[in-house]
Amino acid sequence: MERLNVLIVDDSRLAVQVLKSALEDLGHKVVRTAGTGAEAMTAYQACNPDVVTMDITMPDMDGIAATEKLVKSYPDARIIMVSSHAQQNMVMDALKAGAKGYILKPIQPDKLRDTLEQVAGIKVLKQAAGAKV
Repeated sequence: MERLNVLIVDDSRLAVQVLKSALEDLGHKVVRTAGTGAEAMTAYQACNPDVVTMDITMPDMDGIAATEKLVKSYPDARIIMVSSHAQQNMVMDALKAGAKGYILKPIQPDKLRDTLEQVAGIKVLKQAAGAKV
């Protein structure tokens, strides 16, 4: 199993803790967290993660704008949107901005594992425990 270094971008402390736990259950390492889109830029540059999980609704810069900005600066950035927004237009906007995947909250461990495998091109061998945000 390949261990990924992950940057979590979410303004909810609870969401960060749940996502961190689910990622660690899968054998990955959360190398940094950010609470806003603007912080995501600084955090990405500082830790150069393998994957970013990005919430959509955040203060100062939403996740779609932050994704677009990150991908413009770092074309190889692999970003997975993690949001409670299920509207098709938001999903499409996120993908157009450069997101490689989209997961709905509450996080389903199997969906997280499958999306990480798809986005990062790896096989995750561990099963995540139940994770709800």
